[in-house]
Amino acid sequence: MAKITGPTNKSLNELITELRKSSNSHNSNLWKRIADELSRPTRQRRVVNLSSINRNTKENENIIVPGKVLATGELDHKVTIAAWQFSGQALDKIKKSNSKAILIKELIKEKPDGKGIRIIG
Repeated sequence: MAKITGPTNKSLNELITELRKSSNSHNSNLWKRIADELSRPTRQRRVVNLSSINRNTKENENIIVPGKVLATGELDHKVTIAAWQFSGQALDKIKKSNSKAILIKELIKEKPDGKGIRIIG
């Protein structure tokens, strides 16, 4: 019998469960896709630099990174970034650009239907 594997982080498991529930209750494929992305092994999760976010987004856009946001690069416009993790320097740079960094749980509460959100990474 195969051993069931997956994330061992308790808060990540809770987030994945919450994403799946939200996907079912609001009929949103976005939350199911994010749950699937976060269920991957740590080495396969997305890692996105601020320079990539800056290049691929527009002013006042809502984006989600199913992984970690790193500080390489700068942001020159205002965006809302939701992610599983942020580096300390990335948080500082996001605040300096008047952008908003939130956790995925907060984004689920703000936009339960998943409309108007782009996945980056």
